[in-house]
Amino acid sequence: MTTPSVLVCLAHGTEEIEAVAVIDVMVRAGFNVTTASAAENGELTLTCSRGVKLVADAPLVKVADEEYDCIVIPGGVDGATSLGESALVLEMLRQQQCDQKWVAAICAAPALVLEKNGLFPDAHKACHPAFIHQINEEKRNAKRVFTDHDHHLITSQGPGTALEFAVEIVLVLAGKEKAKEVTDPMVMIPSLHYDKKFA
Repeated sequence: MTTPSVLVCLAHGTEEIEAVAVIDVMVRAGFNVTTASAAENGELTLTCSRGVKLVADAPLVKVADEEYDCIVIPGGVDGATSLGESALVLEMLRQQQCDQKWVAAICAAPALVLEKNGLFPDAHKACHPAFIHQINEEKRNAKRVFTDHDHHLITSQGPGTALEFAVEIVLVLAGKEKAKEVTDPMVMIPSLHYDKKFA
């Protein structure tokens, strides 16, 4: 099996727990993970929503032509707003959707990036409770993490669901055995039972 590749898009104001949880879990899974700055000036050092500084691997424009099994859009109001206003981010997400490859968005991102720009209009979406009203009422989902397999979309609620969100990405890209291999040493919530999902 080819090693899955994951792109995590970052901006000033990105929610750091959501970004780092995904990056960490992707590394634990042995995936190829790239972090990319969507800042207009291409700067790599980004100040996140709580003041933590993250250094991206590359400006988004330098890695935009690569193919990814999943593109991840973290939340944070300012970060998600910036990502949702980036023409390059939106172009990449539309291409990902067209190619029927995975997109994962968490917290405010399902509303401020996907819904705001008409992406995945037919998919059901989870979202941060403060932004769920911005999701089409018929397409809202109240789960902590929701996977719409028909549309290759994973959405989630916020920082407190970030680990579950990250592991869900592992689950869809590499299966339940890999998810269990990753979660066992992390002492994840026992009730999640990644070894029994889709049994």
